[in-house]
Amino acid sequence: MSQYNNVSVVKKANVYFDGKVTSRTVVFDDGSKVTLGVMLPGEYEFGTSQKEVMDIQSGELSILLPGNAEWLEITNPQAFEVPANASFKLKVRTVTDYICSYLD
Repeated sequence: MSQYNNVSVVKKANVYFDGKVTSRTVVFDDGSKVTLGVMLPGEYEFGTSQKEVMDIQSGELSILLPGNAEWLEITNPQAFEVPANASFKLKVRTVTDYICSYLD
């Protein structure tokens, strides 16, 4: 799907790491939500409270997922899953466009 229809957008931006990672929250009629964001080059560590699916739309980065010893390289659109109550690391090499979906 190339667009979301019939949604609400939270006006306040989510800003992390001194503005190097930003996103906007999109809320669907059923109450589910995603964030649409951009990450600038840098190294970041995120924690989760819910299970998440990160859908990389564009960009080049490496990801270290919980329980893994090896970094996953992403250079094309690709998605990955992160369990609830976990943390993961990113090494972002180019401006990266992403969608984060929150799952129960």
